[in-house]
This record gives sequence, structure tokens and C-alpha cells, in this order.
Amino acid sequence: MKKIFKALKLPGIVLFAMALFIACDKDFNTIESDVLGKDNANFSTDNSNLQILAYNKKLSAQQINGLSSNLFGVFKDPAYGQTTASIITQITPNVFNPNFGDNPVIDSVVLKVPYFNKVSADSPDDDGNEVYTIEDSLYGGAPVKLTVYRNNYFLRDFDPNSEFNDTQIYYSKADGSINNTDNFAVTSDATINFDDHKGEIIYEQEQYVPSSETIVLKITEGDEDVFDRQTPALRVKLDEDYWKTTIFDKEDDPVLSNTNNFRDYFRGLYFKAEAINDNGNMIFFNLSTANITIYYSKDSSIDGERDQDTYTLNLNGNRLNTFINDYSIALADGDETLGDEKLYLKGAEGSMAVIDLFNGMVDCDGTPETALDCFKKTYRELDGNGNYLPQVNGDYPLRKLINEAHLVIYEDQTASNGGNSDFHKYDRIYAYDVSNNIPTIDYSFDPTEDTSDPFNSKIISLGQRIVDDNGAAKYKLRITEHLNNILLKDSTNTKLGLILSNNVNLTNSFKVLNSEKEVPSSAILTPRGTVLYGTNVTGPNESKKMRLEIFFTEPNL
Repeated sequence: MKKIFKALKLPGIVLFAMALFIACDKDFNTIESDVLGKDNANFSTDNSNLQILAYNKKLSAQQINGLSSNLFGVFKDPAYGQTTASIITQITPNVFNPNFGDNPVIDSVVLKVPYFNKVSADSPDDDGNEVYTIEDSLYGGAPVKLTVYRNNYFLRDFDPNSEFNDTQIYYSKADGSINNTDNFAVTSDATINFDDHKGEIIYEQEQYVPSSETIVLKITEGDEDVFDRQTPALRVKLDEDYWKTTIFDKEDDPVLSNTNNFRDYFRGLYFKAEAINDNGNMIFFNLSTANITIYYSKDSSIDGERDQDTYTLNLNGNRLNTFINDYSIALADGDETLGDEKLYLKGAEGSMAVIDLFNGMVDCDGTPETALDCFKKTYRELDGNGNYLPQVNGDYPLRKLINEAHLVIYEDQTASNGGNSDFHKYDRIYAYDVSNNIPTIDYSFDPTEDTSDPFNSKIISLGQRIVDDNGAAKYKLRITEHLNNILLKDSTNTKLGLILSNNVNLTNSFKVLNSEKEVPSSAILTPRGTVLYGTNVTGPNESKKMRLEIFFTEPNL
């Protein structure tokens, strides 16, 4: 029988491939031993639930520079309350030491900030033109007040207090402890109020609502009109005289000679959002392709004619996303000993959950053991003295094989959804290895990545929200290989972090002030929140307590 059992020790990747057929279902199914016929089976399958513990972790002072995209606007989560997001960004000319020619005259100045978009299901329209949607990056639809100021606070690239010339990290300060109208950031030794450093108004719009409409520009070439169709964006005209004074009149000035001089002279823009009637919308700005374009004409080499030209200022360099939170739920660190009844996952300096997969002492076949030691002794092969057999090729021999392991997590449907039963329909939960600030090995093995559609990406390791036959909403997160790593390799990664994510493809980690731990960038870039049941649940909702289910195979000895 021992030889037969060893034949079952398939490499983890093969077992993973086999599991794909199970995991693609809405729910996992248990594979029973009568697949081969009950009398002919030399192995059996079963499942078990292990003791785990989950608790809340408040997220304060998270890194807000270096983000892949930026939130702007006001979002009111029905369960958590209101978040206001503003942006401070440096700008950089595309050409230094410019020569604007003879007698330059500015025709127009245009600020363009693209939205993240995709081609709509209604595309093309009746004229054969592309139709776009921004619904994946837009939250809410009420107007906000948009004001763009000149920023007079110098954003440093490097931390002057660092011994190794490290990058300057800016952290969020969203709690409103100073006031709930100004936008703040903190560093390791300072608190910055950007409203104390705002300069003149560059642009303002009293009621701003992002539009998914295609931008159509008419360009006259000779006697013919040509139409330039562009994807949805905030595209507005700015004051020409201001940019003449600020840029064109500085043609021979050192401030336009290099990046450092320019960023000290013009320190950037401050996009400030303000709620209207305690409501608004929030949009993802794609500032990596945003710019200010100055269209101008100058004397031509041909007498009596003028040449057209442009000068561009890109919205790149150091960029911060500030937040002001007015939460109706008091977020705090949870109980690391007993666990929490409710888990609060909220982005934009909110809260996450930590899961300790093997917590405390358990009765292990009549002997008190730590949950982790009991887990190992249950699945590993032991010698006659109850010790683990030596590793073979770096792996401990197993007497039980884990076919499938997943966390089952229920949503608290009593939490407010604003009267919209589909409010959480597209929520995704991202689980990661807290010890190393990296994705789980199951995530890395998951072949279902979809870079163009994050909602349908990594659906094996990070299951999508399911509503079961009883109307309960739940998630199943696969951690099969994560547990196998603990059993086979003696990995110490026994804790997982959970955050709500609007893009599970984003796995880069960002710093937390005065902490060695990091959190995924989605923890700051997801404005929404959800409430889940934890592990300390009693009473009528005890059946919705978070659990770890393991389906395993063992030989019939």
C-alpha cells in the first residue's frame, strides 16, 4: 500500500491543473472514492474544517505617491460614509530651452486628463464609430466641484533624512483630526496642508460629472474638415494670458532649462474635489498620459504666413492622492486573540482583515498541540515515535494529500447597500501573504489572468462573489498550494491579508508609516467597502462564520 500511496504524490502544479476542472464551477464539489468503484478504491477522500482566526487591521497613513492611477472626486459608501479624493501632481515640459519662434501668439491652451475606458458593448454606433464606457472606473453620478490650483508646495524626490538617498514617501492623513476640508499628507517628520500652499486658480468647474462621450475635434486642412475622435477625458480650455506669462515670457529664463529648475519654479497642480449637497462622483484619472498643450502660431519663413506649433507640459513626476474620510463606522484594530465577529474591508485609508490560519491550541487526537503542529502531524508521514520522516528532495513525505483548500467567507448582507441589491455584485477580495507582502502561490499559479477585465481575472485563486440557493453571498478563496507549501517545505507563511480590490491584477505593495509591513496598492485605490463575517460569530449567524475547508485524499491502509 505504501508504494501505491507514493504514486499519488503528484507535483503541486499537476494537482493544480486537475483542480481547475473543479474550481471552474460556481461551487466546489467533493470527489468521492467511488469514482473507481467502492470496492476497487485504494484511497478515500474526505474533508475537514480547521480552526482559524480573523481580525481587523486599521489602515492609517498609507503611501500615496507612486500609484498606478489616481482617484478624484467624492464617493459615499452606503455602509461606511464619505471619502473625498484630491490630487497633487508635478508637471514637466516636453522640451527644455524652447524656441517659440518670432512673434508667437497663443491660440489656445488645453488641459486633458484621460479616463480609463473600454469599448462599449453598444459599439460601433450607427455611423460605424467606436463607443466607449467608463463605468468600470466611475463611482456615482452626482456632480462635484472641481478646482485646479497652482501648487506651491515643493514635492521632493528624495528623503533628506535618509542615509541612502531613498525616495521620499508621502503618506495619507485622511482622518479629519485637523479639519475635514483641507487635504493633508504626512512624511516621517512633517504634516503638510496643501491648502496652505495653493496658488492661483488655473481652472474651476462648479458642477463636474465625467462623461463617457467620445471627444470629437474638427480640424480644417485646406478646404476639407477632418475629424479627430478621442477617447473620453476631462478636456477643458485654460486661460491663454496666464500661460503666456507663466511659460512663453520665460523663453530665455533658466526656469525652462531643466527639470529641477522648472519644478522649483512651477511646483505643480492641485486638483481639489469638493462635495455638492453632501454627494458626488469619483473617477480614476489616467495622469500618466495627461498633459497641458499650448497651441500657438509664429512667423513663417514664407512672408505673410504663420506656422502652427505646440508646446506640451506633461502631468508626470511626483504625484500624490490625498483623501478626506468622514466615516460612519469607527474603524479600529481588532481582537488578535479571540478574533472579530465582523470584518471591515474598506479602501482609501480604511481597514483590512488578517487571517491566522493556525491559531492557538487544539486537541490533536487527545493531546494538546498548537493548531499548526496538529495540522502538520495530521498530514505528514510519521515514524514510530511520532516524528516527521526526513525530507526527500526538499519535501516532507505526506500521508494525506490536499486536493483542494479554500477559505469560505460570507458577506454581512445586513450592512447597508444603499437600497441597491447589486451594489456588491462586482466586488473582489484579494488575499495575499502578509509575511512577505506578496501574492499567494495559488495566485501565482492561477492561469486565468485577464489584464483587460480585472473582474474576470484570477477567478480560480480569488473566486468571484457567489449568491447561493439560500440567498447568502459568499466568496471562496483558494489556498491549496499555500497550505502544501507549509506541509512540504515547512513554510512559515501562516497569515493572510484580505482587502477589497477593484483590480486584482495590481499586486505591488506600498508602505505604511512607521511599520515594516506593506499593503497592496488596491487597499488605497479602492474607494468601496464591504462587511464580512469573521471567525468569532455566535447566535443565528454562526453558520456564516469564516471557515477553512480542506478536501484531502488518503490511502486505505
